[in-house]
Amino acid sequence: MLAYTIVLLGAGRVGQHLGPALAAAGHHVMHVWSRTLAAAQRVAASIPGATADTELAALPPADLYLVAVPDGAVPELLAAAHLPAGALVVHTAGALDLAVFAARPEVRGGVLYPLQTFSPGRHINWKTVPLCLEVAHATDAVLLGNIAASLSQDVRWVDSGQRLQLHVAAVWACNFPNHLLGISHALLTEAGLPWELLRPLIEETMAKALTQPPFSVQTGPAIRHDQATLARHEAAQGGHPEWQALYKHLTGSIQQVATGAAANNEAGLQL
Repeated sequence: MLAYTIVLLGAGRVGQHLGPALAAAGHHVMHVWSRTLAAAQRVAASIPGATADTELAALPPADLYLVAVPDGAVPELLAAAHLPAGALVVHTAGALDLAVFAARPEVRGGVLYPLQTFSPGRHINWKTVPLCLEVAHATDAVLLGNIAASLSQDVRWVDSGQRLQLHVAAVWACNFPNHLLGISHALLTEAGLPWELLRPLIEETMAKALTQPPFSVQTGPAIRHDQATLARHEAAQGGHPEWQALYKHLTGSIQQVATGAAANNEAGLQL
């Protein structure tokens, strides 16, 4: 395997996981930058031989400059960073297209988007994480592809438009369900019931969704149009009007999707 020198720009959740993973894969992650020195030093301490700094004007030469900061911070970082002419600069954002590099035409832009959720203290099995790649120049595909393949067994070339849709889908699959699980946790806590009661239900729900089209296995009072139960549920959430409103909206969405599916099935039978 070819080993590359890498400068990591960002010491947040993605950088905390990605920097050590790249080092473990055999690459020389030589330098870590962050706005705060403590954050840069914390990530650098987990990478053998890495230095840490808060300066963007003194970046060492490298094969790859990996930008792992929030989407909104990427343009500002690119504008401020002292990058060698011809440098390969790759961001990790899901919803940011290659046009962000237009302001720095002297560098070669690219994307390495890891399709995973990252939290401190959680172990990530990088071999299973889909890595979605894109490059502005075809000649950079080999280098970026080699780095990605050293991390994951699931490497895909995905253009900016596809990646945006993927990122939206990921929010629906990860961030929104997590919020809904948080509401479930809070309601059980208020009732004096343990969160563990929902574990078998959550596990079966996820198992079904991963093996069948999720809309096709929808259950619950909404799809049954059980108005009495729906009314009792809404009343039980009286102390949380924002959750009541969300419950009503999701109920309507479930019913609308089911109605559309039924209409399509009926049309198919008539044909």
